[in-house]
Amino acid sequence: MRKFLLMMVVFLIGIACEEGEILDVEDGDTLDEDELLHNAQQIFGALPDVMPGSENDTPARVTLGERLFHETALSINDTQSCASCHSVTAGSAGVDNLQFSPGAEGQNGTRNSPTVLNAGFQFAQFWDGRSPHLQDQAKGPILNPVEMGMPDEQTVIDKIAAMADYPQLFAAAFPQSNPPITYDNLAEAIAAFERTLVSNARFDDYVNGDQAALSAEEKQGLKAFIDIGCASCHDSPIFGGNGFKKMGRYSMYANGTDYGRFEVTAVDSDKFVFKTSPLRNIALTHPYFHDGSANTLAAAVTQMASLQLGVTLTTDQLNAMLLFLDALSDKQLAQ
Repeated sequence: MRKFLLMMVVFLIGIACEEGEILDVEDGDTLDEDELLHNAQQIFGALPDVMPGSENDTPARVTLGERLFHETALSINDTQSCASCHSVTAGSAGVDNLQFSPGAEGQNGTRNSPTVLNAGFQFAQFWDGRSPHLQDQAKGPILNPVEMGMPDEQTVIDKIAAMADYPQLFAAAFPQSNPPITYDNLAEAIAAFERTLVSNARFDDYVNGDQAALSAEEKQGLKAFIDIGCASCHDSPIFGGNGFKKMGRYSMYANGTDYGRFEVTAVDSDKFVFKTSPLRNIALTHPYFHDGSANTLAAAVTQMASLQLGVTLTTDQLNAMLLFLDALSDKQLAQ
């Protein structure tokens, strides 16, 4: 159904392109494909094959991490795992597609659960950037009373150590540690598994030189994305995740109760400041924003253009960018 809707959008755009040329969404001028590719390579580039830190990840450590990522025993009542909010099963894009995720005892969180795919490429974790890396991030939800609800680190370790297979799995994953089952090692194993969650999109084929990997309409969307100014925040290979921005630069965002990074720093200028969301797999990870208030990608793009850039998008600009953003989806997930 999603692909059918996108094809309908292409039909509605109705812009004819000759071979080797792209019509500008705004004024009908033809664009140089080589120039567009060069700009994309300079601003974004292709996603690396491996994440930072993965050089120390062994198969045993990744195997343990995958098991722990799906382990409901890490929650207070054996009902919740990391995968409960960040599904990575076949066809899933590392999210639960809920506005707010319920915790082990049914209480909802207050921020939308972001995708875990490509998370290790970001410069910090969580919407407010309070964790510097994946290992630190993995420790938080397990002990969060609203999420997995475990009372303390030792309780987690005692529970895991008493379960079959885990003593051997930890020993194989951390042969130099004594004891091997520690909270740091548990978090490091989960991070090792998460570092394998690298997606690959048609856009990567494009910036690696295959100009046929994107359609003419998608290239129109890429051009609009750059020219309108979206790339000023959503750059790098993951299209974001490398800085903080105030939510509502040109006009006040509707949600005035979540202060974002201010809750970490207590600095007034950090009120309503959040980590710039990466856009990889964005077509698959609805709803959008830190509060999950935008149900559709069209609504999110329209709001971002207005709030952050002071721009009212034309229908052609919006439709072209939606097509382009779909090309950032992992090729297997997009099938």
